[in-house]
Amino acid sequence: MERVFIQGNEAVGEAALAAGCHAFFGYPITPQNETFEWFAQKFPKMGRAFVQAQSEVGAINMVYGAAATGKRVITSTSGPGWGLMQEGIANLCAAELPCVIVLVQRGGTPGAPSVQHAQADYFSATRGGGGSGYRNIVLAPASVQETYDLVQLAFYLADKYQNPVVILTDALIGHLMEPLELRELKFDSLPEKEWAVRGKGRQKDGRRRYVTFAAVVQGREPYPTMMSFAKHWSDKVEKMKSEVRVEMTQMDACKLWVVAYGYTARVSKEAVMEACAQGDKVGFIRPITLWPFPEKAIFEAIAKGAEKFLIVEDNIEGQMIEDVKNSVQGKTEVNHLGLFARHLPTPAGMILPHRVFEEIKRLLSKEHE
Repeated sequence: MERVFIQGNEAVGEAALAAGCHAFFGYPITPQNETFEWFAQKFPKMGRAFVQAQSEVGAINMVYGAAATGKRVITSTSGPGWGLMQEGIANLCAAELPCVIVLVQRGGTPGAPSVQHAQADYFSATRGGGGSGYRNIVLAPASVQETYDLVQLAFYLADKYQNPVVILTDALIGHLMEPLELRELKFDSLPEKEWAVRGKGRQKDGRRRYVTFAAVVQGREPYPTMMSFAKHWSDKVEKMKSEVRVEMTQMDACKLWVVAYGYTARVSKEAVMEACAQGDKVGFIRPITLWPFPEKAIFEAIAKGAEKFLIVEDNIEGQMIEDVKNSVQGKTEVNHLGLFARHLPTPAGMILPHRVFEEIKRLLSKEHE
């Protein structure tokens, strides 16, 4: 098996190639430009499509057109570009068109983004930002290898549910360089895309197919009313909720559990291991799917004796913390460690293991005050 030393952003391209992706449409924006450049350099030489669109609005609509032909398609962007793509993503969901969207997060304040590393787009990625709302499976890698593996999984899940799937990474995971095993992952077989638009002359039955709102495609069961499609969409969302993935330590009698994703999960796991090495019983939960959120893991932690949760996120006020609070239903204390710590005089900046370790110790010491 071939091994390479590669950036997380570049691993996106290698994974797309392994998954049989046919086209990339995008627009350059920090901190995902290495992904953009990988496709620019590699895909045209392979006879596959690479297009630098005039904007992120153009890119997501090109994704729509290519996805309608049944081809595997991908785009990547960062927070400002993600905002511009929202109408297109909502339309992709309405037309039930599969694709993969890589969102490499960066920082800033609302409406004034910076290029600082951050985890600032959790809300918009997991809630659905387009008109009338939508839902996407959101996968969050914490390493270069996992970026590679989850992008392949994303293509499979997108085809399985005929819906866009989001890879939510961040600037640090995207720029991190690690060894990567280039391996093609195998998944269950899926039915052929009989719904795909291929042109009148290439259809088996000679009929022209088209893709519009509410997935009205000749040859597939139509939805004659808005409510009939709404019922179908609701049923599909319920099925997507079964795709929960999570990493969780199996420790009993832990009063404190740390929850984190992406780069802060790597940082937090190291801090948890150090605390455990010193005799503290601290649990660790890493959501791999941010939507659907692994509520069951939170319930299990409470059943194991959790009294406090520490949510580690590289953002201002906390975003994933709301999903944890919804999961615990007021039964335990939920704390946040992010860009700012209210008990400290200055911003924490980049969150490193020693900072998480200090917060673990602080919260544990409060039990004995």
